[in-house]
Amino acid sequence: MIPYQFIWLIFLLPFFSFLIIAFFIRPFVKQESRIAGYTLIAALSISLALSVWTLASVMTAPNHELPVPVINWVVIEGGVTLHLGLLVDALTAVMLVVVTFVSLMIQIYSQGYMRGDPGYHRYYAWMSLFTMSMLGLIVAGNLVFMFVFWELVGLCSYLLIGFWFHKPSAANAAKKAFIVTRVGDFGFLVGILILYMNTGTFDIAELHELAITGVLAGSVLTWGAIGIFAGAVGKSAQFPLHTWLPDAMEGPTPVSALIHSATMVSAGVFLVARMFPLFENSPAALTTVAVIGGVTAIFAASMGLVANDIKRVLAYSTISQLGYMMLGLGTGGVAIGIFHLFNHAFFKALLFLGAGSVNHATGTFDMRLMGGLRRMMPWTYATFVIASLSIAGIWPLSGFWSKDEIVISALAQPVLFVLAMITVFMTAFYMFRAVFMTFGGEYRGGGPEAHDSHPHESPNVMVVPMVALAVLAVFSGLWNVTGHFGALLGHGETHGFFAGLFHPFTQVLPWLSLILAGLGILLAYAIYDKKWVSAERLGRLFRPLYSLFLHKYWLDELYENVIVKTVLLRGLFGSFERFDSRGVDGVVNGVASSAIYGGRALRRMQTGQLQLYGLFMGIGILAIIFAIFFFG
Repeated sequence: MIPYQFIWLIFLLPFFSFLIIAFFIRPFVKQESRIAGYTLIAALSISLALSVWTLASVMTAPNHELPVPVINWVVIEGGVTLHLGLLVDALTAVMLVVVTFVSLMIQIYSQGYMRGDPGYHRYYAWMSLFTMSMLGLIVAGNLVFMFVFWELVGLCSYLLIGFWFHKPSAANAAKKAFIVTRVGDFGFLVGILILYMNTGTFDIAELHELAITGVLAGSVLTWGAIGIFAGAVGKSAQFPLHTWLPDAMEGPTPVSALIHSATMVSAGVFLVARMFPLFENSPAALTTVAVIGGVTAIFAASMGLVANDIKRVLAYSTISQLGYMMLGLGTGGVAIGIFHLFNHAFFKALLFLGAGSVNHATGTFDMRLMGGLRRMMPWTYATFVIASLSIAGIWPLSGFWSKDEIVISALAQPVLFVLAMITVFMTAFYMFRAVFMTFGGEYRGGGPEAHDSHPHESPNVMVVPMVALAVLAVFSGLWNVTGHFGALLGHGETHGFFAGLFHPFTQVLPWLSLILAGLGILLAYAIYDKKWVSAERLGRLFRPLYSLFLHKYWLDELYENVIVKTVLLRGLFGSFERFDSRGVDGVVNGVASSAIYGGRALRRMQTGQLQLYGLFMGIGILAIIFAIFFFG
């Protein structure tokens, strides 16, 4: 059994790494030194070892939960006490292993990708803080403690997306991510306050118990859960707060890999899973999660069909897969949603690292300038194809097992089931469209920053983490042998490996899923590899849909031009400005003007002429007599 003090170290070690890099290495060590990277890699290696120890301890602990003493954080007169408490259960342990392992692989990869960058030390400082924030969010035992780390995750994503802040596109993308996610965070904060005002506690375990026993119920439970889900919608880029994520590709590719696989966007899915007893006991809230997830899955996949930037294809893929996870949570429970998150973390990190590898060789992310890299970059090609097969849900790779569970769980809701099955086809198509455009055919010259006309494989420091992730993209689904993963997580039944193994031979549904995925791959092969069908001709044939997908449903224009500039700036905020300038300032200026003009009038009355003073005195006497006569 792991001592509880070591659990604190899991997220404190990356924080110590941040302090060392930011205050000692960055100011005093030469930029050429790679010690900043080694510092974070060492911290994450220890955190990973402790995370694995924690998972092993949780698996053998009663009720799969470890007791951790709480520390009084804030004590307010009147009985309000905030604790620094950790909640260490199976969900915590699984997420700790995922985040530390994926982050470690990405930081090793970054040693090659970020080498020579003038912001090298700064990059590893922010990465340290980012990883610490996500790990702290995972272990937090109360909503206030969690919200602190939640906001730190948002801050770090802003710093890392805008890492190359000298580029206007990167600075704008960082601001967009920060502002859009704040909309969801406001809902999260409102949900926290609703729950506290009606229960008197921020403690997550206590809130679970109140929801399960029915003490917390009705509209309070529903609105509290929906407020929490609003935070998840922002962080996990669910419709309609998804628009920040494609623009977030302006950050370094390893940052994109970490954000899209195991940290920021996964935080929203984890939040719903962590607070699942609240959703489970509120049918309206749970249905909201499922519907938003199902709509987001197909909505984002449609935009991935036409994107030409390989990182944006993967960004839309992430949004779609997060929708799948929400659909799994809403229809099947924690085990099903988190099982897909677990598998997705490995193959999505691998896909982004593969995109970074081809960019490293070609100087571009535009797939139209790539091609022919299969022979030049065999390791990158092989690992990218493995990840693409896994995300497409091809048996027996890891993605098949978790996606199959979600499709089965959605069967009870026909509309969501149809959306899920269409998304299976679309996912396979756009992923292998990327494979054939990037690695098939002949090399098309690369971008203006290409190192040479003959791209070559990335260095070993980049390839080895990709191979490690590829192994897990193949085998991570095997953890659910006999449904053990589902039994460990609870809150939802998974069918298990052996049951799933025979699904293709005994049931129609997995066959249908595989056929749809196969048709998607075949169509991509026909269009982008063999050229049996012209992509340009299809674009002209389906021009309205093509234009709709290419312009991202014009939601960016709606948000920026209509909502922000017209409704908010010119309408609401313009009304405030006019009220302030003409109302508040008008009253103040009016009083001042009256005093000034009144003073001037009185000065004019002081003429020094006795006959004029006598006239005014007479008028005053008559006014007094008039008042006494009529009102006395």
